[in-house]
Amino acid sequence: MGYGKRTDYKSGKKYDLNKTYLNIIKPAVEKAGYMCIRGDEVQESSIIDKNMFGLLIYADLVIADITTLNPNVIYELGIRHAAKPYSTIIMKENECEFPFDFSHSKIFTYSHLGEDIGATEADRCKTALTSLISTLDKSKETDSPLFSCLSISPYKLTKENYTALINELSEKENLIFAVVEKANSEMLSNNFKEAAKLWKKVCEKVGTDPYYIQQYALCTYKSSYPTKQTALTDALEIIKRLEPEGRTTNDPETLGIAGAINKRLWLLTNDIEFLNRAIAYYGKGFNLNSDYYTGNNYALCLELKSEQVIDNEEKISYKFNAKETRKQIIKIIELLKVDDEFEKRSDIRWIYSTLALCYLSQNNEELYSKYEHKFEALKQGDWEWETYCDSKRKIINLKK
Repeated sequence: MGYGKRTDYKSGKKYDLNKTYLNIIKPAVEKAGYMCIRGDEVQESSIIDKNMFGLLIYADLVIADITTLNPNVIYELGIRHAAKPYSTIIMKENECEFPFDFSHSKIFTYSHLGEDIGATEADRCKTALTSLISTLDKSKETDSPLFSCLSISPYKLTKENYTALINELSEKENLIFAVVEKANSEMLSNNFKEAAKLWKKVCEKVGTDPYYIQQYALCTYKSSYPTKQTALTDALEIIKRLEPEGRTTNDPETLGIAGAINKRLWLLTNDIEFLNRAIAYYGKGFNLNSDYYTGNNYALCLELKSEQVIDNEEKISYKFNAKETRKQIIKIIELLKVDDEFEKRSDIRWIYSTLALCYLSQNNEELYSKYEHKFEALKQGDWEWETYCDSKRKIINLKK
């Protein structure tokens, strides 16, 4: 399966696949009596090497989450189907489409909120997946289309080959999974300089994986090392690897980080081109994905731009578009509230901060105060509060 935050490029929706693994797959697999290992826990790079080949052949059970149609996942699933007739489960998020060639396969589906999975859905899926694993374990029903169509014998990994594979894995250190966990821990401690070093190390192993490049760029600019401007310039070069200006780029995380870097460069240098680029990136992310957080930054940058233009009609246009964007953001969040699991979302604190800033700009003191208090109670780390207060100060100054 993919790991980290991944975007389904057909719908533009972003999924945190770590939540799928931690909230559904891992507990279900372990409850069924298996040891659970994810691909990145045994690989030192995104390249599918002999260790992965061996484990795909040898494993008693393989679960392939094809959500977002990650090409590595599809390739690994093909290897598994070619090697073993049974005990392979395909799963995907409800809204994600899948290629026609999968139409003959049974697919386990689940609902994902994007940033997290609702507690009720996670419980349902854990129970259902555990039951499915137990059924497959007993029946050994053929699920590989290759073995269903052809009378061939499955390939078997010799004991000698498997022993050599395990010995090699046991000697490896600093696997991707361990480095990623350490980087996340440093981020929670606001140690962005150290986190950036760790994400750089991961990127050197994995290459062009979008999630790791995004985290590397984010931590680089937040580190302010060795200076704010140098850190921002370095971060800009890092995020450019994902070509945020490209016509086909619709990953909200990439566009949001590119927007944030350019906004900060404008505030630091007063070069209006950086603000123009921030508006372009934030606007693209909001218009493509209706992402409330990106939209909030888009509205703020539009207001900042209104202060930089001389023509009165342009000023009015920028302010009007900012106002309409915030109205749209509130509508988007109101639709999210319909979900019974709304208050349990992992991004609920950012929803509260966004609502607080929207209502502050609309002079609605009651709702602004309500959601600011909610955000303050849930914030994780000083940097989150500082980020919120920075936007708050800008909105207050623009209202003067």
